[in-house]
Amino acid sequence: MKRSLYCLVGILALLLPFRAQAQRYYSPDFSVGVRAGATLSQMAWSPSVIQKFTPGVTLGLVARYTEENYFGVIGELNLTQRGWAESFDKETGLEYKRQFTYVQLPVMTHIFFGSKKFRFFVNLGPEIGVMVGDKIKANFDYGDIGSVAKFPANHRSEQLNMEVAHRIDYGIAGGLGCEARIKGKHSFMIEGRFYYGIGNVFSSNRGDTFGASRGMSIEVTAAYLFRLK
Repeated sequence: MKRSLYCLVGILALLLPFRAQAQRYYSPDFSVGVRAGATLSQMAWSPSVIQKFTPGVTLGLVARYTEENYFGVIGELNLTQRGWAESFDKETGLEYKRQFTYVQLPVMTHIFFGSKKFRFFVNLGPEIGVMVGDKIKANFDYGDIGSVAKFPANHRSEQLNMEVAHRIDYGIAGGLGCEARIKGKHSFMIEGRFYYGIGNVFSSNRGDTFGASRGMSIEVTAAYLFRLK
């Protein structure tokens, strides 16, 4: 028993210098920066709507803190465009796009691996946003579908002129990317991210047309971070 105890103490004594060295090897990192990129978005409807992705932009501020070798947290304050575009046959010549602008705040776990100069990373976490803009662009009178001669008979139209019921949006965001570090304090990141909304944009009470109207988007962004600590 004593021999086992002595062995355990000896092993711990040998490991302590390595633990101290590992702690000295990695110091906490707090970085801030900016990000910008493009979005492709549409809505998750129930019942379904014939639609296609619509392009937009996103830009904002980034703050990241890491204290472990592989884990950290990253937060952003972004201005992001989301929405959808109706998909019509080219023969009709009809076009309709609705674009929502959000101020959004994602707070995500940041998992990274690689060398000091080049890393891969995964971001995953919740996001909440507030709608600050709602814009419709169409080349027909979507408020009076009966007057549109070429409007397809099998194309749902209730969503075209529907009022927004919920300006607060929330969901889950997840992304993959890579980071290049220059001279220790400067970082450049490229990321592809997917967002899926949990809350509905339009009313989804019993008797309403849609039971689900959730936003979702794909983002491709570039970011620059400067290390403060």
